[in-house]
Amino acid sequence: MRLRSASRHVLKQRPRKERSLPVIAFANPKGGAGKTTAALLLASELAARNAQVIIIDADPERWISQWGILPGKPDNVEIIGDVTEDGIVDVIEEAAARTQFVIIDLEGTASLMVANAIGMSDLVVIPTQGGSMDAKGAAKMIRLIHNQERMVRRPIPHGVLMTRTSAAFASRALKNVRTQLNKAGIAVFTTSIVERAAYRDIFDYGGLLRDLPPGQVSNLENAGKNAGAFMAEILTKLKDRMETQGAA
Repeated sequence: MRLRSASRHVLKQRPRKERSLPVIAFANPKGGAGKTTAALLLASELAARNAQVIIIDADPERWISQWGILPGKPDNVEIIGDVTEDGIVDVIEEAAARTQFVIIDLEGTASLMVANAIGMSDLVVIPTQGGSMDAKGAAKMIRLIHNQERMVRRPIPHGVLMTRTSAAFASRALKNVRTQLNKAGIAVFTTSIVERAAYRDIFDYGGLLRDLPPGQVSNLENAGKNAGAFMAEILTKLKDRMETQGAA
């Protein structure tokens, strides 16, 4: 999907006096699930297509804030760090009023900050590796999302994103997790984030994924295709949400 057409669709569907463009949260109470990497990949792909992006870095490790001080961060990406539990709602609302996309990298706990951010989100991405511990973390996050849906009295679109998968084959554990999620009626992204050296290197080199040096980073072209497919699926889900909202 082309970014411009998707963005125009979102702008057309959302009334001007409301938050004009999407808020996308990345959340999983289990650490090491690939949450921060997925959030930065989405921001990188959107920014590479000239979208205005604000990243709210609410993860205590501040990996995205550290990426932001390296050379190469484009001007169309802004990072907001040091977000407090009391101020997260105001920060999201203010950011959403002045940019095309707000991406939130949430802390790896089921805290009040996480709950408030989920309640403000148009889409929640739950990064999950192919293991039982990650699946339990995803289930915990989905229960939190359902509770927030009752609080805000609206559906909060969400889906599980499989991360750090093998490009060559799907492990038995990964297949089992997908099967369990599908049986439970939980939406799973078609695109998985494949384990790629480029996704680690972006935190070392800085800049966007496409700016990494091809001679020093392996499989950069395939990494770009994978990240682009993930971005396209996110935009499709947002477009579907806007169409549903407009029909209602």
